Amino acid sequence: MSENSAVKFGICTDLSKAGILKAMGWDFIEVNAQQFFQGSASDDRFIGLQALKVSPLPVAAANCLVPGDMKLVGPAVDWAKLEQYMKRVCARAGEAGVGILVLGSGAARRVPDGFSPAEARDQITRFGQMAASAAARHHVVVVLEPLCRRECNIVNSVAEALSYVQSVNHPHFQCLLDTYHFWMENEPVDHLSAAAPWIKHVHVADLQGRVAPGRSGQADYRRLFGILQQAGYRGRISVEASFEDVAETGAAVLAFLKQQWREGQ
Repeated sequence: MSENSAVKFGICTDLSKAGILKAMGWDFIEVNAQQFFQGSASDDRFIGLQALKVSPLPVAAANCLVPGDMKLVGPAVDWAKLEQYMKRVCARAGEAGVGILVLGSGAARRVPDGFSPAEARDQITRFGQMAASAAARHHVVVVLEPLCRRECNIVNSVAEALSYVQSVNHPHFQCLLDTYHFWMENEPVDHLSAAAPWIKHVHVADLQGRVAPGRSGQADYRRLFGILQQAGYRGRISVEASFEDVAETGAAVLAFLKQQWREGQ
């Protein structure tokens, strides 16, 4: 796999670190969608684009899509409020050129005790359909992130995420691979092989301590990267992890990731 594989590497962080990261060779930044796009704020209060215009690195993705108090599941879902929120966020993402919105949002999608699992599934599917429709109008893709059971009680695997994506059946609602959650759930690699054509974004972190790739000394991404390569993955890979100090370790993390990608098998 050549260095110019078309895969781009970025970090989940804030724009203040863009200059340092660009000098190291990173390609993009992934921001917090709630903070950056201010989906609950009216257009005259939205200030995100001002910061982006002077950023040395582009913002290519945004995570933490839905606030925890804006429920996607349960008896208190406000569909009108959710639709207004998603229309604003998708419009602003499109204007900013941010192509990926990550639907993790464990607190928002957590299933309340005693609530019907079947109804919870229907609600997440309905939200996926609504989100995909809003995203499509602005050339944005929403990706569903599996979260380990420690963080949420629904959509805990790539296989489960794929089932929702297939139910929604819309090109603007796809899957995300997060290596930390994948390993936490001991998910079989054949699940990733099955879902790989629908994987449109990747988060990486070592399992041990959820530190940046390579910093634990115990992580090997090559098999997962190889599966993505076999499926023709040409998207982005974001580090979503703890850093001791980005200025000191960022270059080593990037070099490690590029080597792992080249050696993917």
